Amino acid sequence: MKYSILQKFVAGIIIISGLSSCDDREIITVDTQAAPVLMDLSKSSLVLDSNFPSNPALTISWKSAQTSVPIELKYDLEISSTQTFTSSKVLASTNQSATVLSFTVKDLNEAAKSIGLVAYQPQKMYFRVKSMTTSNQLSQVSNITDLMLTPYLASPTYTYSDLFLIGSAAVGNWDNLATNNTLLPLLKTSSANVYTYTGLFKSGTDLGFKIIKVKGSWDAQFGFGSAGVLSTSGGSGNLTVPEEGYYKLTVDTVALTYSLVKIPNPTTTYTTVSLFGTSTGSTDIQLTKSAFDPHSWSASKVTLKEGAFKFRANNSSAVNWGTNSEFYGVGALGGADIPVSAEWQYDVYFNDVSGNYTFIPVK
Repeated sequence: MKYSILQKFVAGIIIISGLSSCDDREIITVDTQAAPVLMDLSKSSLVLDSNFPSNPALTISWKSAQTSVPIELKYDLEISSTQTFTSSKVLASTNQSATVLSFTVKDLNEAAKSIGLVAYQPQKMYFRVKSMTTSNQLSQVSNITDLMLTPYLASPTYTYSDLFLIGSAAVGNWDNLATNNTLLPLLKTSSANVYTYTGLFKSGTDLGFKIIKVKGSWDAQFGFGSAGVLSTSGGSGNLTVPEEGYYKLTVDTVALTYSLVKIPNPTTTYTTVSLFGTSTGSTDIQLTKSAFDPHSWSASKVTLKEGAFKFRANNSSAVNWGTNSEFYGVGALGGADIPVSAEWQYDVYFNDVSGNYTFIPVK
């Protein structure tokens, strides 16, 4: 009994001592003292050359922000087309208190596009630096400086990954060349890993197809693994259909699954299909009919202006397809204009059975 009382007494002393030591701890407050200063741009004016996109173009450095207690800071380098920074973009960020950044010609040109600077005209790009702690506290903003910049025409912002059909059963050949424009892209969907394709597939001895990611390369391919299952092995089998006809192919590149659903054969065949609208200068740009599938159309390196267009049959608006979706979509008969946000050269693909279309910026 006495031992138990002694234990409780000692424990109480330890607890009281602990509370006393907690009361003696110092609370440290960190305050801002001086905002970062944008010290130097390696150039005051710059004309960007599209022939040398990877060349070094600009280095930016600044003086560290000051706080009452030394702590690690991170920085956002912001750009704007106006000195008020009412609409700004973060060009790059640093951590571990780094205070210098360098950019290539292409980096700056894409940055100029993102804030609305016009190609081939000298304009001011404004810079400032924002500092903060690693937990996004104690934000401070530097002074503003500017660069007189002349950008070139920037490529459209295209963030999608494409898949292409290849093979004797799907496009009529196995010619895996980067310049082979008969290889057809699958239609992207709202799910980044799900793709579809609707068109003619043929069957027969030695007729099959596969799916590749990059024209001209077999490094990333999808072939037959087992019924309904894709294989990414270079030694995978060819995908096939049981009989010739029109099918809707659906693939999932994450689940590695596929399905082929037969659809009715089309009953209408068109003589021509073209692009027409403000993006074409209100002139028909003719597509080429596939020698393999008469309902598949394409054109390479077509120049489209900023604006909109539709696909139309027989150079007449009596039959036309469109929808309000840039780069890819399912064109409906008599649907909305298809938007084009940037003038550029595109590879264009269209299927008049499904209305599926894709246009990919040419690099």
